[in-house]
Formats: sequence, C-alpha cells, structure tokens
Amino acid sequence: MIYTVTLNPALDYVIQVDHFRPGQINRNKSENIYFGGKGINVSCILRELGLESTALGFIAGFTGRALSDGLNNMGIVSDFITAEEGMTRINVKMKSDEETEINGTGPLITEENFEALKQKIRALKAGDMLVLSGSIPSCMQSDTYEKIIECLSPDVRLVVDAEKDLLLKILKYRPFLIKPNNLELGAMFDTVLASEEEIVHCARKLQERGARNVLVSMAKDGALLLDEEGNVSRIGVAKGTVVNSVGAGDSMVAGFLAGYLKTGDYAYALKLGTACGGATAFHSGLATKEQIEEVLSTL
Repeated sequence: MIYTVTLNPALDYVIQVDHFRPGQINRNKSENIYFGGKGINVSCILRELGLESTALGFIAGFTGRALSDGLNNMGIVSDFITAEEGMTRINVKMKSDEETEINGTGPLITEENFEALKQKIRALKAGDMLVLSGSIPSCMQSDTYEKIIECLSPDVRLVVDAEKDLLLKILKYRPFLIKPNNLELGAMFDTVLASEEEIVHCARKLQERGARNVLVSMAKDGALLLDEEGNVSRIGVAKGTVVNSVGAGDSMVAGFLAGYLKTGDYAYALKLGTACGGATAFHSGLATKEQIEEVLSTL
C-alpha cells in the first residue's frame, strides 16, 4: 500500500475575476473548489492510474469534514487525524489581470495529534511506501519529518518531495526517491546550475549522501533521473500549453511511482512521470487518466 502524508491540507477555492478592483464589489466569472495538498495530489493521480493509496495527515472543523468526504466520494481512502482546535484551511486563489493568493493557517496540531499520526506510521509494513511532501505547519517542529521517518520500518520505501533544508536532513534515511527541481537543487549547494553536467554532478552528490533515486524536474528543459543502478536518463518536456503549474510536480511523483511499481523500469517511470506532470500543467485541475494517456502517447 502507498501512504501519502499531507500535514496541512486545504480546500483550494479558485476563482476567476475579470479586472479585479480593490476596495469594490467584484463578482466571480467562474469558481471551483479543489482538495489541496501535495500528498493529496499524489493520491489523486495514483487513483487515475489505477493504484490505491491512503491519505494521512490532519484535518479539523467543517472544512476538514468536507475534505475527507470529498476524497471519499472520489474513491480515495483517507485516515486523517482530527485536531480539536481550528479548522482545515481554505486557500483562495484568484486569477485576474494578476494572480493573487490568500492562504489559510490551518488547525493547531497538538503533541497528542502528532503521536496519533506516528502510531499509524509505525503500523506500515514491508512492501509499503510512504510519500512525504510539502511544508511543515508553523505549529509543528522543524524536525517533524525526521520524527515521522524514525517511526518507519526500514523495509518501507520512503519518497520525499520537500524544499532545501527539509530534504537535506532526511538523506541519511536513504529515501527511495527525492524530486527537487533544478532551482531547488542548486539552492542546496548555494549555486545556480547552468548546465546539465552541473545538475548531474549535484544530483549525484545527493545520492552519495543517501538518496537512492534522484528525479530532477527542469521546467521547459524536461527532466533528469539518476537511478540507483547508476544510470542517468533524460527526457524532454511534454508538448502543450501550460495553463496551471499547481500540482504538476506532485503529478510527476505519482506517475513515476506508478510507472516503477507496475514495470520495475526506471526509464518508463520517468516517461510516465513526465506525462502526468505535463497533463496536469496543461489543464485547470489535476490530470485525468485520459489526459495523461494523451500526453504519454506524444513522448
């Protein structure tokens, strides 16, 4: 079983407003609500690809119940911890002449809540996979990821998609997969990577520090994979018009995992991951199975 962890999920309220005018009444041209959070995005794409997963994390209040019920209606299993104080956040994303975002805070996660999550992590067994992605809520300690990972059996494969310091701290646990983009990879070494050779060099350093597979997304330049068998694979970017980058990286992670789990072939995993990331980027929400297959056929 694949388990995804989203520590601070959200309801994303996405609206379109023609020529937003501050200080005046504005009316929506369109509106949609999406279930937000990087781990949840991974679970959604896995479902489209025919793989089951269980979404873990924290929810609270009526918005938390709405998120849990919504995922259930989509056929996604969740096993959230319910916090007593606060509510699952609502993030408002307004698309107008400029894009504006107002992100909520989220609930207060207590030590008891965190211990309940760790108990669920301890129950994972050999052959399971845990996906940790996204930021840590401000009410939790900066070593939260490490405390979660320390609960894992060594036979559980670990996937981490996080920013600089969070990612560097967990390399000693030998994660199965990490997915920095080229800018994040450069930031880890306090430099700007100007060539493919430099990207490969820095990605290999992360392998030397413990990462088994390093997937580097490079926007318009495609993606690179350094796998645990010593191979370097490269793929170009999917062809299409980008309308929304939110969730594209999470889609790539889900596609890579699905491709590998189904075939054991890292090259195919890279190809399917690229198709999933592209398909999401080319549409207003997360990609569907049909959209993924359409993009995959062009790679």
